[in-house]
Amino acid sequence: LGTLLVPYGGFLAANLQAGETVLISGATGRFGSAAVAVALAMGAAAVVAPGRNETMLAELQRRFGPRVRPVRLSGDENEDTERMMRAAPGPIDCVLDIMPPSVTTTVVRSAVMTVRPYGRVVLMGGVGMLGGAALELPYPWIMRNCVTIHGAWMYPPSATVRMVALIRAGLLDLAQFEPTCFDLDHANEAVAHAAAHREPFKMTVIRP
Repeated sequence: LGTLLVPYGGFLAANLQAGETVLISGATGRFGSAAVAVALAMGAAAVVAPGRNETMLAELQRRFGPRVRPVRLSGDENEDTERMMRAAPGPIDCVLDIMPPSVTTTVVRSAVMTVRPYGRVVLMGGVGMLGGAALELPYPWIMRNCVTIHGAWMYPPSATVRMVALIRAGLLDLAQFEPTCFDLDHANEAVAHAAAHREPFKMTVIRP
């Protein structure tokens, strides 16, 4: 639940509605890939999934089908914005940024700029925590397009009950995740295993 609840908190902040198109900035990472699963469970019509890890992009589409629209990023800010917009079946209603601290702000901005007029952007990644350039967004574009930008940290207490309801209803399939379990006497082995297996959808669990 810990991994799933973080992006779920972002979508609650964005008031994501069934039938909307979502773009997940950071979709090939641990939390980003979980965000893909959560968005689809909440009824997103399509999820645009940009990234540079082509293997993981293909894996997301294999797992979740045609509602996932992978986009390989080129590194050029304007070109990437165009690629993401072209991949969507229509206007992008909501952008969730969940990028790690190592990413530059230009990558985040290229994703943010895809959102439609009156769309919502949720920032809940780690970009900027290590210093460097600030995220600069054009004031006139935000104002004239009535774009809402919402910061979100984690999730509200009520999110846990709502997430469990999605799972119980069969909307969110926990079989997508592959846990490897250790007992408490083998905690050191669990730590080593977790360090060596950090791929999305893989989990290391200590079960006392």
